[in-house]
Amino acid sequence: MVRSKALATAILSLTALISFTAVAQKATLFQFSAKPGPHPVGLKVVEQYDYSRVYRSPTDELGKPDAGERARPIQTLVWYPSQKTGAKPMTAGDYVDLLATETSFGHPDAEALKEPRKNIAPSLPSPLWAVRNAPPEAGRFPVVIYAPSFSAPAAENADLCEYLASYGYVVIASPDMGATTRNMTQDLAGVSAQARDISFLIGYAQSLPDTDMSEIAVAGFSWGGISNLFAAARDNRIDALVAWDGSMRYYPGLIKRAGDVHPEQMTIPLIYFTQGEFSIEDQERYLKDMDSPNVLNAWTHGDLTTVHMLGMVHGEFSSGYQRDESFWKGRGFTEFQKADYGREDGAIGYQWAAQYTLHFLDAYLKHDATALAFLKKTPAENGAPQHFMSVSYRAGKGIPVTVDTFRAELGRQGFDHAAEVYAAMRKESPDFKLDKSTLNDWAYSLFLKDHFPESIELGKLTVQLYPDSSDTYELMGEAYQKSGQKQLAIESYKKCLEKDPANSDAKEKLKELESPGADVKNP
Repeated sequence: MVRSKALATAILSLTALISFTAVAQKATLFQFSAKPGPHPVGLKVVEQYDYSRVYRSPTDELGKPDAGERARPIQTLVWYPSQKTGAKPMTAGDYVDLLATETSFGHPDAEALKEPRKNIAPSLPSPLWAVRNAPPEAGRFPVVIYAPSFSAPAAENADLCEYLASYGYVVIASPDMGATTRNMTQDLAGVSAQARDISFLIGYAQSLPDTDMSEIAVAGFSWGGISNLFAAARDNRIDALVAWDGSMRYYPGLIKRAGDVHPEQMTIPLIYFTQGEFSIEDQERYLKDMDSPNVLNAWTHGDLTTVHMLGMVHGEFSSGYQRDESFWKGRGFTEFQKADYGREDGAIGYQWAAQYTLHFLDAYLKHDATALAFLKKTPAENGAPQHFMSVSYRAGKGIPVTVDTFRAELGRQGFDHAAEVYAAMRKESPDFKLDKSTLNDWAYSLFLKDHFPESIELGKLTVQLYPDSSDTYELMGEAYQKSGQKQLAIESYKKCLEKDPANSDAKEKLKELESPGADVKNP
């Protein structure tokens, strides 16, 4: 009897231990525990091409002519506020299965699924939120383009994308691919290819019935967090940027070499999430071209929120990596682990990064004052656990010196202040220069639209900067004549002929103006 009791106790203890171990193992699997928003979430997968770009070679691997589509394939995932349905939501496995037709539309590649499915095997059945092809909810919602990390699939941060959609955003993503290969390349061609993908997706968003195209942000993780900067520098439809440990911080030289990407001129808001403390030794090992400007330091004209996730390593900013067992067992986590922060801490950190992203988007795309106040509070005031994160907020100030801001200032102050506005901008940035052709084209465009006073004022600035500009004097003469200022028109034509005596048009117009009974308004 005693022996039976002991055996029973042992069995119970063993059962309890097995049960505890199973629960503990289950608890280590990534679970996104942030509270969903008021909207059910739908998912649409669209297979489309960017016909403006060539992706595939005209020959196949055997050197034979390839008769297939050579345009750039853009597998597009769209998460959106939907109507409630009884259908089963996507699982982690369902998202992985999208890899099979990432670039081979209609021709699944089963081999492409083996390694990814193996890596997240325990999480394959885990349900997420989105229901495939659920009917969309009525209304229009701000747009967020998600830019994945280096060579990553569109769904690498499906949890974040679903989360944002549940709070009233249309979120659109495509895989991170090189210019002509599925794998991204660590160069200007690669980052520019993803930046063009971002603009392509913005154009696609225009065709959707539930998008508010006046409010657009781009969120990027890692490499996607440099491509979104390139996209914003080249596409003024973008109103805000989110970077989850973005490469814009780690590749300043690449930004400098681009030539047209100027963080010091950006006026849109940016929220940047960093991994745990980054030492000087780390900088020496990983940062490229340290003599180039730091993006976050240069970001002075747009609001900047910097969120330091003290215990997170780079890969933990991806829910795909959070579910990847090879990440936790390999160098991705073990080499870079911060102090004794573990797997469960990474899931909590991810949740808080998602919440701060949502509040940032609410503040700048939905213009929610409460959300902006959230960004300015300390993490403790917002209920974040101690020792998980620190947050700093810096409001943008001043006006960046660009042609666009010069134009805006003239619109605000008046074209009669053109010379003083230009002088002030030159004082702030001595390298700033308006070339003659830009000024003349602008003045001529104003003239054609009957904005004669503005055209004349711009002409005055042009001849001040370029005194030998005969064509500018001629245009000013026409503008004076059209606005009924005969004597000033005559003087301008004479100035034109002083600079260019062979200008037959100016001679003819001056002759007409000086003849008796000349019609001053018909040059």
